[in-house]
Amino acid sequence: MHRHPLTFPPEPADLAHVSGLFQALADPTRLTLLLALQDGEHAAGELTGLLGQPQSTVSRHLGVLRHAGLVTPRRDGPRVQYRLADSHLVELLTQAFSHAQHHRLGLPGHSAHPQSAHPHSADTDRTGETS
Repeated sequence: MHRHPLTFPPEPADLAHVSGLFQALADPTRLTLLLALQDGEHAAGELTGLLGQPQSTVSRHLGVLRHAGLVTPRRDGPRVQYRLADSHLVELLTQAFSHAQHHRLGLPGHSAHPQSAHPHSADTDRTGETS
């Protein structure tokens, strides 16, 4: 996946967007809906069955996700199909749930900066090998 460079300080519009994104993600039902959509499009009725939630609950949460720009609806006759808005969302979910698994299992984190894992060995390259 392509990574875009992050700027500091962030653009105000980006801060507002990311804040809204995390607000939309801050619900277990909405997270579960997004996970269900990782494998492709689903109709609202299918999502109701997958989640075991009433249709009104699923529709309300899909509305929040749609308003936040996280899912895209597509009318298919009388049904509305939903899909994830873009591939960045899959990566965000993957990283968030990987983080949660590490926390739950007590696993060490992956260093964002490989050399910082070895503060006393300045001769260690990015692969962990000494030069």
